[in-house]
Amino acid sequence: MALTWGAVAGLARADPPAPAPAPAPAAAKTSIDHDGTFAVGTDIVPGTYTSAGPQGKGVCYWKRLAGDDGKQLVDNAMTKKPQIVRIDPTDKAFKTDGCQPWQRNDAAVPDPGKTPAEAGLPLVILGSLLGGAPPPNP
Repeated sequence: MALTWGAVAGLARADPPAPAPAPAPAAAKTSIDHDGTFAVGTDIVPGTYTSAGPQGKGVCYWKRLAGDDGKQLVDNAMTKKPQIVRIDPTDKAFKTDGCQPWQRNDAAVPDPGKTPAEAGLPLVILGSLLGGAPPPNP
């Protein structure tokens, strides 16, 4: 049995302390209470989110982003009305600015938007105001 000098001399030797474990990553949240860009799956859980609309008398702006670089616009809105947004698991990020807090509510149903025919009427009016020819009727 080999003894080290410290053991022979009667000196106690303490093992170095174990390194502290790395902090656990924060769990993705189901609410958003401030402006910013939030990574889907890391910062926020995908799902359907609702907001009561803008803070104060301003406007609420939000956008969903996708693509490998997280910069491809999927959907967005600038509004003064309450909002319901479906954030898909394939989205990379969700950006919000000027909105009241967002809360996940999978029972809420997002507005499907307008059909191309419904959206076409304002385009006809805009085109006539700008002196352009109206789009063809389907």
